[in-house]
Amino acid sequence: MTLASRALAQLATWPDLRQAVPSCGLGQAVSSAQGEIAHFHSDRDVDLRLTDRAIRRFAKDLKSSGAVRIVPGSPWVTLRLDATSDVDLLLTLVSVALQAQQTWPDPVERVVNGCNDQRGAGFVKADRSGF
Repeated sequence: MTLASRALAQLATWPDLRQAVPSCGLGQAVSSAQGEIAHFHSDRDVDLRLTDRAIRRFAKDLKSSGAVRIVPGSPWVTLRLDATSDVDLLLTLVSVALQAQQTWPDPVERVVNGCNDQRGAGFVKADRSGF
């Protein structure tokens, strides 16, 4: 079982989440009543939708983790699951995302332009740009 499948299985047991088809059409997703929370794009890469305010609030901590990629202007962060501790970080951030969607929702008029993978800004695409 991969780290991503383990994380997805754990999140599937959370009462506020349900498995869904990601809007980008790639992989699997979990959603809450407020909308999409996470897209599992591969065995290692997960896009997590935080609000702009939550990203700003935790930016310093998120940037200090080699497992997290912040894309400017995106309400999504990308996590690379290389170790069990990265799954723990993902589960913590999903909890933050659920709370942020309720406490600090993005403005209604803001259009969410796809996850980072869909925008070509995930780890895999970012890694290829250096070659």
